[in-house]
Amino acid sequence: MARRWTPDLTRNDVTPENVYLSRRSLIGGIAAGAGLGLAGAPARAQNDAAALEPNSWEDITSYNNYYEFGTDKRDPARHAGQLTTAPWSVRIDGLVDRPGEYAFEDIMAGMDLEERIYRFRCVEAWSMVVPWTGFELADLLDMAGVQDGATHVAFETVLRPDEMPGVSRPVLEWPYVEGLRLDEAVHPLTIMATGIYGRDIPNQNGAPLRLVVPWKYGFKSIKSIVRITLTDSEPPTSWNKANPREYGFYSNVNPNVDHPRWSQATEREIGGGLFSPRKPTLMFNGYEDEVADLYAGMDLAENF
Repeated sequence: MARRWTPDLTRNDVTPENVYLSRRSLIGGIAAGAGLGLAGAPARAQNDAAALEPNSWEDITSYNNYYEFGTDKRDPARHAGQLTTAPWSVRIDGLVDRPGEYAFEDIMAGMDLEERIYRFRCVEAWSMVVPWTGFELADLLDMAGVQDGATHVAFETVLRPDEMPGVSRPVLEWPYVEGLRLDEAVHPLTIMATGIYGRDIPNQNGAPLRLVVPWKYGFKSIKSIVRITLTDSEPPTSWNKANPREYGFYSNVNPNVDHPRWSQATEREIGGGLFSPRKPTLMFNGYEDEVADLYAGMDLAENF
């Protein structure tokens, strides 16, 4: 099932974290340096490789949406440390040959970890570049054995009200749930992330195991996963349930389809400095060549 992906960004393209932080301090917080190089298809070149600058550990871990810990971007870093992440297991059920509770350690023992340097685009029109460590979701689904009737994959975040102060507020219906079509889930770009910058992924970023689907808006990349269910129909998703007019099931990054309350044509780079200009948003977040065929013939404004 798994297909290997050949990345367009490599570790050599990333400014080392210590160098990045030194430069950032030296010039008062305005991003500088060589940044992230970009190779490959002309469509990606639209983004101007020089403008793709790496984000620091501080940026990535202190500017987060994780509403179970609060709605302010700083709340997850303040409160997520109290989340217990060991021991951890993921229940895989539904249309699979080997349903059950999979211990995190057993999952990791069966996976080949890779570093994937991906663009990350939030539906709120801000963006980062993140060096994730993880494995292809397809490999985990292979471990459970996907049955022929499965068409979709549903995901569920852990729910622990005693450790998650944000769930006392009715921002969403808890637990947080998400979903993908099966072909999206097994695409080689789709990974389960376990680390950032070569370190274990912090709680505020979705420890110990989160989904990363780089061509979709960030809220699709569900955090702290405890359940994966293979189904024969489209599963409910949290933001779509909360406001279907504003958040569709697919939520592919699309500069041509605005959010009802703001444009998606441009984005603000986190860490880019106070006077950094907004940059154009790329179709499918720059991964059009890899994923456009998944949506051939679909009206992407209607299927948003």
